[in-house]
Amino acid sequence: MAEEVLADRPESTVIRVGGTVAKTHAPDTDPAALALRLAVAAHPAVAGTLLPPLPPAVVERAPGGRAVTRWPYGAPVDGDIPWDAAGALLARLHAVPVAALRALGPLPAARGPLRAVRAVARMRRTVDGRRFAAARQAVERAWARVELPGPPGPGAVLCHGDFHLGQLVRHPVPGGPWRLIDVDDAGLGDPAWDLARPAAWYAAALIGPEEWNRLLGSYQAAAGTTGQDPWPGLDVPARALTAQLAARALARASVDGTALEEAGEALVDSCVRIAALP
Repeated sequence: MAEEVLADRPESTVIRVGGTVAKTHAPDTDPAALALRLAVAAHPAVAGTLLPPLPPAVVERAPGGRAVTRWPYGAPVDGDIPWDAAGALLARLHAVPVAALRALGPLPAARGPLRAVRAVARMRRTVDGRRFAAARQAVERAWARVELPGPPGPGAVLCHGDFHLGQLVRHPVPGGPWRLIDVDDAGLGDPAWDLARPAAWYAAALIGPEEWNRLLGSYQAAAGTTGQDPWPGLDVPARALTAQLAARALARASVDGTALEEAGEALVDSCVRIAALP
């Protein structure tokens, strides 16, 4: 059966063979933390929310030593974007009883904040200060308005760590229910960091009010928080994700020697507005 490369990035490669997907993880992956995240995805408490790994749920080793995990194939978003399903799934993930997972071992922290830190660090290493001086300065000023969270406290919930619409698949294919995939950054944390990426898109006008309200509305309906203002908790994480996404766009354009894409320009403009806040 022929292989199909679903993703090929420096940090990971994802290959499909029939109904099986093999993911090769980043070279610096902590195998013990990944094994815990894999066990979480296989736990009955998250059934119907996270796509479970193929049994046995173990971390394998590629010939070069990198960690490999195996999953059932799910059909990605194609066409109409399932905003309502995405919001409801995220709320269900945040409602998973953490106490039921603690028997697996000490759960790692969700890595959403770490992803933001790494994106800004990469921008500093790679972005040409002459071509993108003003844009880089805008990101730095927005990043200065971010306060990163400390270690997860008693109120921490199970978070995805890298939530976006590419993390949804239908399983079983073709028309099964939606499930969340990719547990590389999952762990305990503040749920606002999972909502922060679509909030950053909305603030940068990359998605419209209708899409944002559908996502947020379905999330709040499932979480039992309908009518509450989400922004007091979302503000700082959304600033961080805006800076992260703008930094990634700048790094990509600088490394590729291209102009900043339209979405990147919108994110940099959003950084300018963040930096101007009182």
